[in-house]
Amino acid sequence: MRLNRFLAAAGVGSRRHCDELIADGRVTINGRRCTDFSAQPSAHDHVKVDGKLVHTNRPLHIVINKPAGFVSTRKDPHARDTIFDLLPSKFPRLFNIGRLDAQSEGLLILTNDGEFAQKLTHPRYKIEKEYEVTLDRRWDPTLAAKLLRGIYLNGQRTQIARLVAIGPTRLRVVLRQGINRQIRRMFHKIGYEVKHLVRIRIGDLRLGDLPGGHWRPLTKSELEALRRSR
Repeated sequence: MRLNRFLAAAGVGSRRHCDELIADGRVTINGRRCTDFSAQPSAHDHVKVDGKLVHTNRPLHIVINKPAGFVSTRKDPHARDTIFDLLPSKFPRLFNIGRLDAQSEGLLILTNDGEFAQKLTHPRYKIEKEYEVTLDRRWDPTLAAKLLRGIYLNGQRTQIARLVAIGPTRLRVVLRQGINRQIRRMFHKIGYEVKHLVRIRIGDLRLGDLPGGHWRPLTKSELEALRRSR
C-alpha cells in the first residue's frame, strides 16, 4: 500500500491532504523523514506524522443526524458542542465528509477511509445533496430562475441544480456544489432568510427516520451505492 493510502486508511485525511504532508516532510518511517510518494510501509514499520504514530484502522463508515447547535469540527474555539461528542469514545478517529453549519441539521457521513472521503467530496463527481429549506416568508416562484441560472458570491458562480416548492415557505433544494453556507447565502442574495435547513440526502443515501443526535453504520448496499455515485 502506497504511503498516501496508508495515511488515508489511518484516518489522517484525504489522499490529497496526505500527499501534502509527505511533500512537506512531515511524515517519517522508522524515524527517517520520507518524501517518497512511492514508499510502501509494511505492517511492522513505524509511521509518524508530526511525530505522532499512526495506525491503519479497519474502515468505518457511519451516518449521523446532526442536530442544530452542534458544529461539524472536532474542536471548536468557542467551546460549542461538536458532532464528535455524539459518538462513542471507543471509535477510531473519524472525519466528516462535507459540513453543515451550526444552525443546520441533517445527514452527515463520517469515516476513517480517506479514499472514500475523497471520492464523495471531489468536485468532478458532482454528487447531489438534497435539503429541505424553510424561508422567513412566502416563496416567490418567479425567483427560482435566478437560483437555477446561478448567482455570484464573492466572485464565485454558485448554482442550485433543482428546486421544488413543497409549501408556501418550504422548498426542496438540490446542490451539486459544496460551497460554505451556499443555500443560506444564495437566498439572502435574493432577499430571503433561511429559518430552517435540513440535509435529507447525499447521492442515493437518505436520512430516513434516523432521530436527531443519533448515528448508525452504513449498510453494505448503501456503501456500494455511494462508491458508484457520479
